[in-house]
Amino acid sequence: MNPEFADIPVVILCGGAGTRLHEETQFIPKPLVKVGEVPILVHIMEHYSHHGFRHFVLCLGYKGFMIKDYFLNWANHVSDFTLHMEKGTGGIEYHSWEPRPWKITFAETGQNTQTGGRIKRIERYIRASHFMATYGDGLSDVRLDELYRQHVASGMFATMTAIRMPTRFGVVESDAGKVSSFREKDTLQDKINGGFFVFSKEVFHYIEGDYEVLEEGPFRRLVADRKMGVYEHRGFWHCMDTHKELTLLNRMVEEGRTPWIVDPHKRPPGR
Repeated sequence: MNPEFADIPVVILCGGAGTRLHEETQFIPKPLVKVGEVPILVHIMEHYSHHGFRHFVLCLGYKGFMIKDYFLNWANHVSDFTLHMEKGTGGIEYHSWEPRPWKITFAETGQNTQTGGRIKRIERYIRASHFMATYGDGLSDVRLDELYRQHVASGMFATMTAIRMPTRFGVVESDAGKVSSFREKDTLQDKINGGFFVFSKEVFHYIEGDYEVLEEGPFRRLVADRKMGVYEHRGFWHCMDTHKELTLLNRMVEEGRTPWIVDPHKRPPGR
């Protein structure tokens, strides 16, 4: 781990209801939906941790108490252990638990607060000049250390990771009523928001309140002031908005294709 980033906060938006994944989120918050054996949130935190980021601020909302309970009882969820009842209150001996060098702040940011409002609400927990931020439902192999360093060097107030996505359909080109070429699942030339950000503390001045969607008003103001940078990522990226996307991620785990795990020979996340 790189000690350079140990105290840089990583803000993770965990408060949405995840309605497009209702099959799962009617019972648990979206960040606790499992990819493989562990919640997607843990995969995300392991990725940041690999690059040396150890301080997390979780913006809670919908069923946030379940995220608190998960981490308070994490060792019990993932480890074999022996319970020594003869010790009265019950002593626990863990056999396969690897503690993480993480500090996690659990911040209640409201049930209906929008993404920008959630960022605004955790301002009091940000003491560093810059902080990372992401959603609780996206996986990538983005180089977080490079992203952070580019942001700091740029003087921007915000840096967005941009990606090029393949289309869902094949691309057809035609001439005089005949197909001249066909490309299966071409890559879009336009870039989309990849959801991995770095912000300077000045970004809080661009968010007005709970009702602000981060990607709307605040980002437009940053762009208008020419204070929003971009980091282009050409590697793996996958969101988990729908059950189909969750199924695909789980299939990748079953097949051993997990590019978001930087070193696949290390322990599985959360074990």
